[in-house]
Amino acid sequence: MAEVLDVALRCVVVLAAFLVLPLAVGQLEHKTMAHMQSRVGPMYAGGFHGWAQLVADGVKFVQKEAVTPSAADRPVFALAPGVALVPYLVVLFVIPLGPSAVGADLDLGLFFALAVMSIGVLGTLMGGWASANKYSLLGGLRTASQLMSYELPMVLAAVSAAMMAGSLSLVGIAQAWEWSWLLWQLPALVVFVVAGLAELQRPPFDMPIADAELVLGPYTEYGGMRFAMFLLAEYAGIVVLSALTATLFLGGWRGPSSDELGWLWVLLKTMVVAFLVVWFRVAWPRMREDQLNALAWKILVPLALGQLALTTVVVLA
Repeated sequence: MAEVLDVALRCVVVLAAFLVLPLAVGQLEHKTMAHMQSRVGPMYAGGFHGWAQLVADGVKFVQKEAVTPSAADRPVFALAPGVALVPYLVVLFVIPLGPSAVGADLDLGLFFALAVMSIGVLGTLMGGWASANKYSLLGGLRTASQLMSYELPMVLAAVSAAMMAGSLSLVGIAQAWEWSWLLWQLPALVVFVVAGLAELQRPPFDMPIADAELVLGPYTEYGGMRFAMFLLAEYAGIVVLSALTATLFLGGWRGPSSDELGWLWVLLKTMVVAFLVVWFRVAWPRMREDQLNALAWKILVPLALGQLALTTVVVLA
């Protein structure tokens, strides 16, 4: 009975984090961009510092009608938002907040997390193909191109951390982490974050959406709660990417004080990385498609391979 209660409690905690953290990142993005761009609306609408703006957006989505195009593949069209969102909930189960504060400590936790994260991209592909819209189809094809290009450097960067720790368990990697990793694992950290941004189709890698060219790409025909689920999937992806970065390269729950406050260190590191993701959106313009692929194959892949070779030498030495 105690084991059942423990599993139920872990599920509730992970579900609560999944419902709260993406909204917190969304609020962080609204306020950060408002400060950087001197936009008045998001700062004052809805009370102190515009805190109710996100609530108003949620109410707006609930009130909107979910329309399905007559030529769309209806089952795939309806299923796509869920396919984009649910994988990030599953990944949160293997990201640790402490040595024992984890939904499920899998021996292949890193492999599991990267594999399940890649499934979320399929939701965008499904939405683009099933919408029967040329803009959506072009956005879906661009998504496939980014997935092919950036999956490899992201995996190579993560393997570097796993090789140094001698474990594929996220808990094991965080336990083996040392402060010196911040210096010589920095190239892998940069590759992992940049490739993760491309996987999530976040600026400056938002070519699949490209609102000035493709309206909203794969999401053009979506409205109401279905569109809201795609937005929530984007922010949930930011949370997962930031939490994985904190676990693999920033020590997870490790901090200057005792591990009793490990959950706080994980959250702080996650929010710092999430802030950088938002900052990239404001500071960097969108790249061209040829620049996107050149960055992946000419820079990130060689850099990740070089980091992997260096890690191999250090481990063998």
